[in-house]
Amino acid sequence: MRKINYVIFIISILTIIGCNRNSYKSGRNISQATGWKINSDGSSFNYNTKFKGQKNAPGMIFIKGGTFVKGNSKDNVLQDWNNSPTQQFVRSFYIEETEVTNIMYLEYVDWLKKMYSQDDELKNIYLAALPDTLVWRNPLGFNEDMVNNYLRHPAFQNHPVVGVSWHQANNFSKWRTNRVNERILIEEGYISDSVTKLNLSFNTKTYLLDPKSTYNGTISTFLDNSPENEDEKKFSSIEDGILLPEYRLPTEAEWEYAALGLEELRSGNNYRGKKKFPWDGEYTRSENKRNVGDQLANFKLGKGDYGGIAGWSQTGSGITTSVRSYPPNSYGLYGMAGNVAEWVADVYRPIIDDEANDFNYYRGNLFTKPLINDEGKITTVSRENFKDQYEKLPNGRLLIKNMPGDLVQTPLDSLDLMRTNYTSSDNRNYRDGDLESSRNFGLVGENSKMYNSPDDNQINSTSLISDESRVYKGGSWLDRSYYLDPAQRRFLPEYMTTNFIGFRCAMSYLGEDKSSTKRRRRR
Repeated sequence: MRKINYVIFIISILTIIGCNRNSYKSGRNISQATGWKINSDGSSFNYNTKFKGQKNAPGMIFIKGGTFVKGNSKDNVLQDWNNSPTQQFVRSFYIEETEVTNIMYLEYVDWLKKMYSQDDELKNIYLAALPDTLVWRNPLGFNEDMVNNYLRHPAFQNHPVVGVSWHQANNFSKWRTNRVNERILIEEGYISDSVTKLNLSFNTKTYLLDPKSTYNGTISTFLDNSPENEDEKKFSSIEDGILLPEYRLPTEAEWEYAALGLEELRSGNNYRGKKKFPWDGEYTRSENKRNVGDQLANFKLGKGDYGGIAGWSQTGSGITTSVRSYPPNSYGLYGMAGNVAEWVADVYRPIIDDEANDFNYYRGNLFTKPLINDEGKITTVSRENFKDQYEKLPNGRLLIKNMPGDLVQTPLDSLDLMRTNYTSSDNRNYRDGDLESSRNFGLVGENSKMYNSPDDNQINSTSLISDESRVYKGGSWLDRSYYLDPAQRRFLPEYMTTNFIGFRCAMSYLGEDKSSTKRRRRR
């Protein structure tokens, strides 16, 4: 009897405590702030309380973030000292399994051709996206077969695309974002698939900020009004979590972290040693018994030697090879060494300023905001005002800044810059030649440049480094093994094209990190 009374007493105490902790009926669709119901008929607030995490995007592999030593101090045979080691932390992200291939890029230019090539003004969008196939020409080499066939012939469909500038790689990424999210909205029943039969361009940012402005204000024509969707809301929002973040170029830190594949060296909370290549070991040949002696990447073996002697350790066809021709690294990523070097997002500077930032390092921020018109609405690019959306680059090619349907962006104003974390919209020169870099550097004038890059009033220059210089990483079929080290970094103007630089896309991961082990609760 005493035991029963004791149990009843304990239950009563717990009940009282529980009531004191939460005096209202809790639940997934009950507001913890006010106790009002959400996601119900008549509710003024809707939110996806059943969100199960970001879905994998087409072509993407998840990379769990962590700390690593970026750069390398050894084997600096060129003595350029631009990859000094710094410890950085990278958040979890997604990165493409392979380089973007010819067939992937052809899908892009084919779409642009169908959409815009019939318009005298808009056809520039298609022309600006075309890779430069003349990069294969050499004054003393017979390469006309690559000039004429490399991009479009089925024999090269799974080879990485080359002849694309940094600008073109960025525009491909933007197009890919919009095409993937448009497909998601169609599959989820928010948009009718009839829209695919018309020459209308979808933009993710426009849809999220002002969905009625989508498709140049004609989206109401393409809403899915089928009987089963009558009670559903007309537009998806960011609170639903069904639309994916943007495809983009990886930052230099992300690319190097993913290329190294340090996960295989992890032991508890430490790395067991260092890595020189994406694979384990100090050599470029395989130590596996099944393929011992075979090269692990496609690169230039020596002077006049791009593939080894006939019948032994061939690295492909002497140029690029199919994207999955060699073993992946520990993350499952192909081609992180050899085949083609790859554009990354960063503006090039010789020094990685880890004193300014050691978290998700990136140089190149140009902060903008959507342009709001006099009616308080966002401004989008239309076919009528498109003529202001492209410019001619120094090499004569066209740069498309925005496509029809895209948001018009404008620089930040003085009120936006009244912050402690940033004071400028253009941060490419942050702590590197701007007024915050050095107390003595700007003595000759506030507009003086650390890097004497050419401008309209200057013919000669003392440096090739400018705000338009972009980093590219990794070795290529044209490089020696020295550049297979993921730490190596080089740069070119963002409008230049070559026959040895391609790219792959990345995507941010939103939310808590995925983990194979349960998180322990700390006391």
